[in-house]
Amino acid sequence: MVDNPRPAKVSVVDEVRSKLVETDVIFVTEYRGLKVADLQSLRSQLRSVGASYKVFKNSLARIAAQEAGYELLNELLTGPSGLVFSGPDAAATAKVLRDVARINEFLVVKGALLGGQLLDQRAVYALASLPSRDVLLVQMAGLIAAPMVNFASALNALPRDFAYGLKALVDLREAA
Repeated sequence: MVDNPRPAKVSVVDEVRSKLVETDVIFVTEYRGLKVADLQSLRSQLRSVGASYKVFKNSLARIAAQEAGYELLNELLTGPSGLVFSGPDAAATAKVLRDVARINEFLVVKGALLGGQLLDQRAVYALASLPSRDVLLVQMAGLIAAPMVNFASALNALPRDFAYGLKALVDLREAA
């Protein structure tokens, strides 16, 4: 940064850096040509999944990315760029971006930074095809619970089968 930066620029860099550090997935979009109403609609849809959309000057976002240790993000910060800070469910955020980009040709998803890896648009759309976080958690719980349910069923079958065997033995003795 410059020797004596303006306080406004320093606060923007601090804001971007803190959001970068707090967020697991950062999506980068190009918004050139989007109308104000379209941006408001996009922001509203992103808020519904816990994400936020902000536009910063690329030069300030690059400085913040470098300070946060996310230099890879600088590759995506060309042209008019908007940053999407994902909520707890990155797949849901990716779905919103993919769906809005399908409807509005002016929204271009450039890529994302996920766990220190740079994703291109195709990878972001692949992330969008994943089930939501809640669905994945339910599936995981089912996988964890299945062996216990099977074990309980097997344990329950032992006394039941033993009782059937005894009854068959008693019936056999009575018949003889």
